[in-house]
Amino acid sequence: MTVLRIDASIQGARSASSALADLVTAELTAGRPDEVVVRRHLGETPVPADAWATAVGAGWTPAEQRTPEQAAAVALAVEIADELRDADAAVLALPLYNWGVSQHVKAWIDLAIAGGTPGDAYLAGKPVVLIVTRGGGYGPGTPKHGWDHSIDYLRRIVGEVWGADLTVIERELTLVGVNPAMDALAEPAELMKKEAEAAATAAGRALAAR
Repeated sequence: MTVLRIDASIQGARSASSALADLVTAELTAGRPDEVVVRRHLGETPVPADAWATAVGAGWTPAEQRTPEQAAAVALAVEIADELRDADAAVLALPLYNWGVSQHVKAWIDLAIAGGTPGDAYLAGKPVVLIVTRGGGYGPGTPKHGWDHSIDYLRRIVGEVWGADLTVIERELTLVGVNPAMDALAEPAELMKKEAEAAATAAGRALAAR
């Protein structure tokens, strides 16, 4: 099995999403130590912001007439699409930023789509663990209920467009302990953390059992 792991956090060692992805991959590799894990960290090494537009423009240009920039953008798009296509499973750690997916996740998704043909289901039937973390609370009854514009989008792309057999792990209130205004939410935040960690451990074991 080849497992594609995508991280997108800009928090480095403090990343809540990467910590959950670590649990998934640790359980997977403990059960299947010979598995290959292909990694791409969009937070540490973002894809160029202009690569998608350049790759799309190159699609209207004969290959022999493409500029070096167009050729490089097309090659990157195909590389990203191939990583998805060649994976047997995936772990995607994609935190919420500013109520949606970050610009570098959107650029990665757009390039992946540009690297194939319309409607390519790169992950058809493949197990994918999607991890989404949020600094605040977005549940029913909270002031920002309905402000999370990432999770539905990611479900559409990963689960419906790319056809993945999707497991979603969500953790909220990750800014408790960082933002003093959220100190009163320490107890539910800790419960959410433990629930997400248990779900990540279970998801890793499920991947190892496939």
